[in-house]
Amino acid sequence: MPYGAFCVLPEYNNLEAFLHVSEVAPRWIKNIHEFISEGQRHVMKVHRVDREKSQVDISIKRVSEEEKKLKLEMIQNEKRGTKLLELALEAAKAVPDAPAIRKEIETHFDDVYACFKEASLKGEDALKKLDVPKGVKAKIIEIAQKNIKKPVVEVDTTITLVCYNPRGVESIQSALDVGEDAVVHYLGAPRYKLSLSAPDYKAAEKKLDAVLDKIRAFAHKNNCDFKSDREA
Repeated sequence: MPYGAFCVLPEYNNLEAFLHVSEVAPRWIKNIHEFISEGQRHVMKVHRVDREKSQVDISIKRVSEEEKKLKLEMIQNEKRGTKLLELALEAAKAVPDAPAIRKEIETHFDDVYACFKEASLKGEDALKKLDVPKGVKAKIIEIAQKNIKKPVVEVDTTITLVCYNPRGVESIQSALDVGEDAVVHYLGAPRYKLSLSAPDYKAAEKKLDAVLDKIRAFAHKNNCDFKSDREA
């Protein structure tokens, strides 16, 4: 209608709601059809409920870009979680128990996809509290680890390392031999870039601190000067 649009809310059993033209965009609009059309789906915010009149008013303009992004991501994750659970139950031959298993998962996790994410990262430990058959747990872990990539966070720092002992070059090489978890890039003596990755930022920071402590201890024992840009 020129003055607004009647919409349905899929998350609430297609409850009818009204979008007034003034809630479509942050500015005055001449033609509502420039912004919305029949059959479209939008992320909207409920801003008023009149229980006596059974009227729900919704808005597009009150939804921030961040809220829109989070909502769309949540919807996408819900679809992915449903699909992954279907695959796991089919593989475990437990399809008749699907509603009960889904309810059990949602009791312990924010949603089904969150369950699969945890299973991908932590394996059996993530599903300890779930009261579902062992075969289902095994398939959830298998499907999760096969279909969900583990998140990776990378942190880095620039270090300065100078060794004054007779075996200076060898000492530097030994000091920077910090294992496969970290990668060292030569920036031009005496500066080097140290990078490493981990599943999350907290873990990455912890690993980086441990590597820096190892290099610092080596430098102290072998007459070397060491500094990282985090100490600047």
